[in-house]
Amino acid sequence: MKICLAFLKWLEQGFAIGNGLTDPAIQYKAYTDYALDMGVIKQADYDHINKVMVPACELAIKLCGTDGKIACTASYFVCNTIFNSIMSHAGDINYYDIRKKCDGSLCYDFSNMEKFLNQGSVRKALGVGDIDFVSCSSTVYQAMLVDWMRNLEVGIPDLLEDGISLLVYAGEYDLICNWLGNSRWVHAMEWSGQNEFVASPEVPFIVDDSEAGVLKNNGPLSFLK
Repeated sequence: MKICLAFLKWLEQGFAIGNGLTDPAIQYKAYTDYALDMGVIKQADYDHINKVMVPACELAIKLCGTDGKIACTASYFVCNTIFNSIMSHAGDINYYDIRKKCDGSLCYDFSNMEKFLNQGSVRKALGVGDIDFVSCSSTVYQAMLVDWMRNLEVGIPDLLEDGISLLVYAGEYDLICNWLGNSRWVHAMEWSGQNEFVASPEVPFIVDDSEAGVLKNNGPLSFLK
């Protein structure tokens, strides 16, 4: 009960979704648009993926819904043919920052972090016992795979109606959970302030006197690119 109350008190302050996958039906369709706009794929690649793979993905996501199990796991494999196809045409780009090349299996070298966190003194300070830290756990990955394609947007409008602030932010050069797909689900979300949010202007987001992004806001909802 104490944990629940603490979480609710924290939630009252607002929450953020950073480069997230929230509404797969909208976001997976945005992959090809983003990739074409950013010069990652060519028009012929775009046309082929949209004709062959996107419709199959749309159907698979519909079968998954908000609480499917086997259907959601199946939709993961069906829909990720879109991303995999884009990457096969793109080459060795870093899918977290398309301006860079991919270095290693996760596109970054996390070896120093792993060495640090697996030191005995650090393990003792964190109280984790003999558990090895890994940059990407296959155990956790497999356990959460069924949730990958579920629509999680459905629970957000009620939070906004209660006045809880939400910031959705996404990096301009991130392909894997790109800003375009995030922007589309935020704009499509139905709540009492939807029309006002859609009509609200984009303004520069300033950090240390320099423009670091573009911000859109209405009431409790903000989107930052």
